[in-house]
Amino acid sequence: MGGGFRVLHLVKPFLSFLPEVQSADRKIPFREKVIYTVISLFIFLVCSQLPLYGIHSTTGGDPFYWMRAILASSRGTVMELGITPIVTSGLVMQLLAGSKIIEVDNNVREDRALLNGAQKLLGILIAVGEAVAYVLSGMYGSVGQLGVGNAILIILQLCFAGIIVICLDELLQKGYGLGSGISLFIATNICENIIWKAFSPTTINSGRGAEFEGAVIALFHLLITRTDKVRALREAFYRQNLPNVTNLLATILIFLIVIYFQGFRVVLPVRSKNARGQQGSYPIKLFYTSNMPIILQSALVSNLYFISQLLYKRYGGNFLVNLLGKWKESEYSGQSIPVGGLAYYVTAPSSLADVAANPFHALFYIVFMLSACALFSKTWIEVSGSSAKDVAKQLKEQQMVMPGHRDSNLQKELNRYIPTAAAFGGICIGALTVLADFMGAIGSGTGILLAVTIIYQYFETFEKEKASELGFFGF
Repeated sequence: MGGGFRVLHLVKPFLSFLPEVQSADRKIPFREKVIYTVISLFIFLVCSQLPLYGIHSTTGGDPFYWMRAILASSRGTVMELGITPIVTSGLVMQLLAGSKIIEVDNNVREDRALLNGAQKLLGILIAVGEAVAYVLSGMYGSVGQLGVGNAILIILQLCFAGIIVICLDELLQKGYGLGSGISLFIATNICENIIWKAFSPTTINSGRGAEFEGAVIALFHLLITRTDKVRALREAFYRQNLPNVTNLLATILIFLIVIYFQGFRVVLPVRSKNARGQQGSYPIKLFYTSNMPIILQSALVSNLYFISQLLYKRYGGNFLVNLLGKWKESEYSGQSIPVGGLAYYVTAPSSLADVAANPFHALFYIVFMLSACALFSKTWIEVSGSSAKDVAKQLKEQQMVMPGHRDSNLQKELNRYIPTAAAFGGICIGALTVLADFMGAIGSGTGILLAVTIIYQYFETFEKEKASELGFFGF
């Protein structure tokens, strides 16, 4: 046994205390999987609307505003932490295992159980740490205003919600539902945001009288109430600081482009050594690493925003702090927006007019997005076990070979496609995000890409399940 195994064995005493969903001991029918998935989603949505008990206030700027969409969190609710603990613990354990700091043999059942336990334990510890940090930082009012009892109660509520998310994700992953909880919650949160901005009945006064927030409702309201229909249409399509019809059309266009790109793949023929005549295929998609590059890039930028905002509030005059980012409060949303420094340059220009006014900002943002997504995509295949070397090993273990190629050439052949697909796919994802941001799509380019790739994965899962279970049609 190596030292890595001993590190994993430190988790053993905690396994009996950790909440666990037992693996399914039978094949779960498709109908049941749909029910489990819907129930999990319902629990998440209820938690996203349930306000935290004991908080004093949640007024003022939200330092986590930029992270909410991808982390499926809702401010001031039980789901304040969203999927942050589970995503962070998953990434940390994946990196530790991928870089061989912790040695894990995925063929050994005990190792898989220990790694899963370690990830869960780390997720709970992160939830506790974040809950304490939120309360002590005064996000819900100072501890003096809240009182010690309320402060402890808020921490317990946030931790309990974190454990619920971990259990729901495990429930779906272990075959009771479809896909993973993380993907389901991210996609739901982003789609909810897009639908709200399209159909929100909330009225906002931005100096031109009361206007509806929702782009579609605002279009009909302006057409009914304004005598000059051409001007009403122009305002509905191009109004500033609130969602407009152009934003909505841009969102639909990006959805269609991403769905189109999802179909791009190279299919390599493989056949079994043992079963003569058994042919198969190994598809290498253009989006080989799926939405991982954009999640990692978003996590990096979100942390930069958070650290920069905290430093700017305290040490606004410092040259190095200003170099990291300058912030000011938006008069419309009340949120802090970057106006200078690195934080400003890694933020998407707000419109095409902004691109024309600050071409260097636009150029810097494009280069940053494309290079970051390509780099993260290339790195992710190495640490997640999906590189050419890992795939060649998996195919050899399954006694699969490529017709016309010797076993020793399998990795070389895969190397022609996988690194290129990872890097180019990462660049394409970055380019689509930039395009969506420049066109002013609702929910940001990052959000749309995440939503579309996740929904497409669900569609593929749905088709596989439907094909394997003909009884589905009696649903």
